[in-house]
Amino acid sequence: MKVTLQRVTYADCIVDGKIISQIDKGYLVLVGFTHSDTIENVKKMAKKVANLRIFEDDQDKMNLSIKDVNGEILAISQFTLYADTTQGNRPSFVNSMRPDPAKELYDEFLNLLNNEYNIITKPGVFGAHMVLNPVCDGPVTINMEF
Repeated sequence: MKVTLQRVTYADCIVDGKIISQIDKGYLVLVGFTHSDTIENVKKMAKKVANLRIFEDDQDKMNLSIKDVNGEILAISQFTLYADTTQGNRPSFVNSMRPDPAKELYDEFLNLLNNEYNIITKPGVFGAHMVLNPVCDGPVTINMEF
């Protein structure tokens, strides 16, 4: 499981010309799965995302979590995180998990963040063409993999 997390002051997700999800201060999280991923990977990643301390405290140190700042998460399924570009100029996506099991893991990731960690987490539309509009803060971008 791979995640690319961007700290944002605002982000939205547009499908078919309509905003379907939007957040203010928080994270835009791009989430990708590979064949060997399990629910255990999802649990570890949800815990890491919930507790990651990348918001500044009053000393301007990255010392606060998203929970500490009452932030929100816009979580977008992103199979292209597992693109293989080692050969040729057209990426291969053979390392990306098939859609049905990936959607189950994505849904569980959202569920854990919402219910176990009490973070307002809004989804994209799994498998849809989405337009994302993040307003990056910092910019701070973190890549994580379990």
